[in-house]
Amino acid sequence: MSSPPLWRRIGIDLRLVLMSVLLVVMAVVFHVLSGGVFLSPENLYNVAQQTAVVGIVSTVMVLVIVARHIDLSVGSVMGFVGVLIAYLQYSAGWSWPTACLAGLAVALLVSLYQGALTAVLGVPSFVVTLGGLMSFRGAAFLVADGKTQPVTDEFFQSLGGGYDGGIGVTATTVLTAVVSLLLFARMLQKRRARQRHEMPTEPLVVDLLVTAVPVLVLVAFAWSMNSYQIANKDAPQGIPIPVLIWAAVAIVLSFLVHRTRFGRYVFAMGGNPDAAALVGIPVKRVTLMLFGLLAVLVTIAAIVSIARLNAGTNSLGTGMELYVIAAAVIGGTALAGGSGSIFGSVLGALIMQSLDSGMLLLDVPIGKRMVIIGQVLIVAVVFDVLYRKRFGES
Repeated sequence: MSSPPLWRRIGIDLRLVLMSVLLVVMAVVFHVLSGGVFLSPENLYNVAQQTAVVGIVSTVMVLVIVARHIDLSVGSVMGFVGVLIAYLQYSAGWSWPTACLAGLAVALLVSLYQGALTAVLGVPSFVVTLGGLMSFRGAAFLVADGKTQPVTDEFFQSLGGGYDGGIGVTATTVLTAVVSLLLFARMLQKRRARQRHEMPTEPLVVDLLVTAVPVLVLVAFAWSMNSYQIANKDAPQGIPIPVLIWAAVAIVLSFLVHRTRFGRYVFAMGGNPDAAALVGIPVKRVTLMLFGLLAVLVTIAAIVSIARLNAGTNSLGTGMELYVIAAAVIGGTALAGGSGSIFGSVLGALIMQSLDSGMLLLDVPIGKRMVIIGQVLIVAVVFDVLYRKRFGES
């Protein structure tokens, strides 16, 4: 029996590698066509902070789809919660932490209501959240009677990655060095664990090269963020705060998926819901917990979004559900459930935002942009189907 190829032995997901290559090719093409603008530090900073909102929600949308559900209302709920938070700060005079907690409470009520209809009554989540798509968009309008609600707290505004929304050169450099060291330390720890249990290991140089790739990407990103300086500021921006929030969310959800019972339950439910119930998995409770987790991340995305815009408007989050679902699917999440990747959603969000931003730089009309983005989603699904048929992955 022949041994599996190297990329399988060292745990590399070939699909994610192909998505990464696609992202690089796309960036280079847009950079050339835009006359050297796309990969400039200023544009990369803007793309990074713009992608964070979709990226935050797409991480949990992966789990929702894995569990064989869908949420079409995330954009409307985010708009509703965002306008509410801004309204409580501007019109009601609440402090921003209190307003955010109130927004979180409302988001939890909304998600638990929709989750209960799905988990307890068995109403398809597609139908429930389709109704929510319309209802909560209307609620976003009703909260402030359609009026824009500005936010003025400087710390709150920094959460959106604007003028004072970067962590600076020193913090960026230190954070990059610490994360890089942790990645190499984690690699050595895994090697020692495999050797201790007498499991086969690859040559050290292979593991070093595999770990060096994300480290180099991280260093390049940090260098780019440290190279961007707003005209009337004395120091470069550094990594924008929304990106750090997105990274923290992705790390926490990866931990939930790989290290907790909740994550195992979600994937088991997606693989075979009936079998999951028969072996004792509390399907209804896990579904409610999943919708509750979605509420938390929608609230975080709403905070980042209104902080970036310095205001809450009733149009906030319009159409975002399509970008979120597309990011999850492009990242390798199977719409049939049972399979998905948090890191894949990160790549998917970057591909979606890079595509949109690149076409904006090239002055592609809105109609053509919508056509292209829609077809990219279809191509991603077709690729996913063909990939699974070729490699037999579920």
